[in-house]
Amino acid sequence: MSLKRKQKIAGRAPRILFYSHDTFGLGHLRRSRALAAAMTQADPSASALILTGSPVAGRFTFPRRVDHVRLPGVTKRADGSYASQTMGMGIEEVTELRSGLIRTSVQQFDPDVLIVDKEPTGFRGELLPTLDCLMQSRRTKMVLGLRDVLDEPEVLAAEWDRKEAVAATEAYYDEIWVYGLRSIYDPTRGLPLSPEVQSRIHWTGYLRRDLGPVGEPPEQPYILITPGGGGDGKAMVNLVLSAYEKDPTLSPRAVLVYGPFLSGELRDDFETRVAALNGRVTAVGFESQIETLFAGAAGVVCMGGYNTFCEVLSFDKRAVIVPRTTPRLEQWIRASRAEELGLVRMLDESRDGLTPEAMIAAIRALPDQPLPSQAIGDGLLDGLDYVTDRVDALLNGEQERAIG
Repeated sequence: MSLKRKQKIAGRAPRILFYSHDTFGLGHLRRSRALAAAMTQADPSASALILTGSPVAGRFTFPRRVDHVRLPGVTKRADGSYASQTMGMGIEEVTELRSGLIRTSVQQFDPDVLIVDKEPTGFRGELLPTLDCLMQSRRTKMVLGLRDVLDEPEVLAAEWDRKEAVAATEAYYDEIWVYGLRSIYDPTRGLPLSPEVQSRIHWTGYLRRDLGPVGEPPEQPYILITPGGGGDGKAMVNLVLSAYEKDPTLSPRAVLVYGPFLSGELRDDFETRVAALNGRVTAVGFESQIETLFAGAAGVVCMGGYNTFCEVLSFDKRAVIVPRTTPRLEQWIRASRAEELGLVRMLDESRDGLTPEAMIAAIRALPDQPLPSQAIGDGLLDGLDYVTDRVDALLNGEQERAIG
């Protein structure tokens, strides 16, 4: 059934609201943006609004009928506590302000479907007042969206217990969407979810990236080096630059995208090193249309974030993943499982050593790696089609239990 049927029933076009807490990195915003684009493309009359705390939300282009509301930003300190990014307010005040803005936005936008990314209660519980209101009205369908890997089961269980996230998931959400396949990894493993909640889980497959028209790529051949948002990409970028510095015959050349969160003196130091490589490595700060660079690349060296992994699969690129292992093992779990399946090669610190020599060998071996498409099974990249079908079902009152 089409999303348009909802318009006939309710007298207006469908409205879909995304909540993306975004305290760090780009992952949550980019995932919400990809979902919103797919849903509004499935029904050009539908509108989507993304509530995001990302400090770089304004640097992205959004599809027609998709917009965003920027929540006051927060940043995580080295000791694990949070602070306001720019405002002279304590974290409790900022959380209360964000919570009020969320509630007002939801009341004004009056969504038919709310899709919450990763955090069932929101940042520091800021979403709970809104969820309570929506529960009372019973008009908005509520969905919790989870990436394929969250963390080690024991660590995740402790985190969700501390945040009372299991109780919130049980109480508020009509469906849980996992943006992956159960056969690859189950992010809810270790969580004490009731059989009732487990029956609401839908395994969507990974979210394919837009393979539509792309711009003109740089001079080829090149390999793309991307640490995602860049905030935790220092080690990987240093390793790649060290490899090109150590081996003057290493080829092809590299195109490095720092990401918007790799900046300051560290970025200046990297720029100096890039300049000394005389064109064998070129660099840009932030590329909102990174799809163009993916499309033209002979291979990719990246970290193991969800969105980058989806791009590697979508553009069918041979890839070397250098996963971070702190503050959580999410990227390592994803990369190690993907390597087992023959989708990528992982550079593992304990097994391979994170040395220039190891990176040189990995880059030289890229042309001999199988393409991800040689290992991709049915349904792996069907996530966007699956979720647009689920929105249809929710809008038309056809909620059904997922099949495990």
